[in-house]
Amino acid sequence: MARPIVYDMTRLAIRLVKRTPNGIDRVDSAFARHFISTAQPDNAGLMMTLLGPRLVSQNTARAIIDSVSSHWGEADEPDRDVSYCKIVDWINDLTPNSSRPARISCPRPEHAGSVFRLIGREGIPIGRSPRANVAKNAIYLNTSQFPLWIESYFGWQRHRLDVKPVFFIHDLLPIEAPEYFPRGEYARHMARLNNLAAFGAAAIVATEAVRTALSKHLRSIGRAELPILVAPIPAEPIFSTRDGMDPRLLEHPYFVICGTIEPRKNHLLLLQVWRELVRREGATAPKLIIIGNRGWENENAIDMLERCPAIRDHVLEVSGLATPSLKRLLDGACALLMPTFAEGFGLPIVEALAAGVRVVTSDLEVFRETGDDSIITISPIDGGRWLETIQHLTRTHSPKKKPLGGMEKRPDWQDYFRAVEAFFTKL
Repeated sequence: MARPIVYDMTRLAIRLVKRTPNGIDRVDSAFARHFISTAQPDNAGLMMTLLGPRLVSQNTARAIIDSVSSHWGEADEPDRDVSYCKIVDWINDLTPNSSRPARISCPRPEHAGSVFRLIGREGIPIGRSPRANVAKNAIYLNTSQFPLWIESYFGWQRHRLDVKPVFFIHDLLPIEAPEYFPRGEYARHMARLNNLAAFGAAAIVATEAVRTALSKHLRSIGRAELPILVAPIPAEPIFSTRDGMDPRLLEHPYFVICGTIEPRKNHLLLLQVWRELVRREGATAPKLIIIGNRGWENENAIDMLERCPAIRDHVLEVSGLATPSLKRLLDGACALLMPTFAEGFGLPIVEALAAGVRVVTSDLEVFRETGDDSIITISPIDGGRWLETIQHLTRTHSPKKKPLGGMEKRPDWQDYFRAVEAFFTKL
């Protein structure tokens, strides 16, 4: 990479408050590792402080990246993961009825204190302002959309026209489907896109569907010429490993849904399907593992999880699960289920297909672009077909996993960053 990179790490650093990464976190972390770990001396991190944006030395930036990764448990071994072992016992009905959990919250070691002490030693609060100290002709790179809605955060760039700001835009869903988001998110996302138009030299998106929506919006606010790179996000390498199946996961069929519990993800449909499965099949019904944190406006789904006795022994809610344990659970699953109403990409689909796992999704254009011919698509309001498909996949499930379709041909992170860096050279 010929041009220096100034990577905005603000969101990544504060994600120490979360036990596990979501899709944006995975992209943010991958970009940070790639550009901060390079040997180019002019590359630097950047963080928002009480005194405004300040540069972060490469050593401090790497320490933050490593601490966040450790906090998320990215290198944890599933067999040493107490929470993973509890999930396996639950799948196999090995936990006494009196203590069978309906929810497992996985603890994580706390790294926040050590990171913030490190930041203090490096002097970030009195560090160098990017206005005068960013390398000439650098790329300012922000992949998290944070805090893109605050115009004053980017004011320094008006004085450094040689610096080319590039922003990753994950989707336009808060504008396209505001009913699925917290109140105020529509206005915040509009501010993000206005600031992209005001400051951005280019944008990166993950799908043609998002590129089309973003281009249309930018055209409406006078930035039709903004270059946009479409680069599908790869799965992390761990999802492509073939380490062998955990034999304890083969005793009882189960399915996985992965994502924040919020209305857009449509967990409620699956919970109603599972109530009917249990009514029809009793104890032999397959199980459902819901992996994700609780989000917003999810009262109906939470009521089902906490107060519906019919599904208690067949649906388990899990939050804070480390990536290696998630991958191990995917290996043994009948399928990943994703009945969401709207999505910008769908990283769990890419991860499941890389692991050779069946995928059933809602019939969205973006999923047909993200996945391959092997995915099964169903309307997110067709509960009867979801029920029939889950029953069929339970009957035909084979524990011998093989890659499905052409996902093994999808570009890896090395190919991905080659495309990104080639894009940067044109700015």
